[in-house]
Amino acid sequence: MTDLVHIRSAKHDDISRLAEFIVPFVEQEKILPRTSDELDELVETGFVAIEGNDKIVGFASLEIYSRKMAEIRSLVVAEDRQGTGIGKKLVTACVERARQRNILEVMVITSSDDFFQSCGFDFTLPGEKKALFIQPHLNEKS
Repeated sequence: MTDLVHIRSAKHDDISRLAEFIVPFVEQEKILPRTSDELDELVETGFVAIEGNDKIVGFASLEIYSRKMAEIRSLVVAEDRQGTGIGKKLVTACVERARQRNILEVMVITSSDDFFQSCGFDFTLPGEKKALFIQPHLNEKS
């Protein structure tokens, strides 16, 4: 089925269709809501999975923080296309863009550990580097 799907760089012309495409994922709280301005930024380094007559069936973006670090953001694949390899192709496109730009590390914040591990991601980097997090609003002292 992925033979009928191709991955290309996202374009600003895609924004209105992307805004519609991500609605179900936002409603299911799988990704954060995105404003038009945020989508405008995400398409700069994003990719869409296109099927047939220019139908969007997937999206992912590589947010570049510095030469050292980038993050894969807003990875979504149409529910009826999940499990067909589209997500991996989008991740591969993001990682390849990072490689082309000489980014040293790509991270992802996800609840789909198994999927990203199958794409080559791991919980630690060489040298046992780990990402640690804090939610400041949950650690307020009264």
